[in-house]
Amino acid sequence: MNEGNTHNNEHHGVGHIVDWKVLIGVLTALLVLTYLTVKVTEFDLGPLNIVIALGIATVKATLVCLFFMHLYYDQPFNSLVLVSSVLFVLVFILFSLIDLSAYQPDIIQDYISSMRDPAYPLDEPQ
Repeated sequence: MNEGNTHNNEHHGVGHIVDWKVLIGVLTALLVLTYLTVKVTEFDLGPLNIVIALGIATVKATLVCLFFMHLYYDQPFNSLVLVSSVLFVLVFILFSLIDLSAYQPDIIQDYISSMRDPAYPLDEPQ
C-alpha cells in the first residue's frame, strides 16, 4: 500500500442505515401531507389553492430528499448542490414567466377558437 496516502477510508461500501422509526415517521408525515393535499382541494381559496398545494409538495419533496436520498446524513456540499439546482430551475421559470407577461398585451383574444374549422362548431356534439 502507499504509505504517503493520507486519504482515510470513510466510505465503507454500504449506504447509511436509517432507523426504522425514522422511516415510519417520514412515511406517516408523507401520508398526512398527501391527505392534506387532497382535503385542501375541497375548499375554494382562490389563488391560495395552488400556493398551498405547492407548499405541501415542497415539504414532501424535502422529506424525500432528506431521508430517502440520505441528504440529512450526507456531507453538506451535496445538500448545497441540490438547493442550488432547485434555485436555478426557479430562476429559469421566473425568467420564462417574465417573458410571458411581456407579450401578454399582444395576444389576440380568442385566437385559437377563431382558427377552428367552421364545419366543426364547438357547441354541437359530434
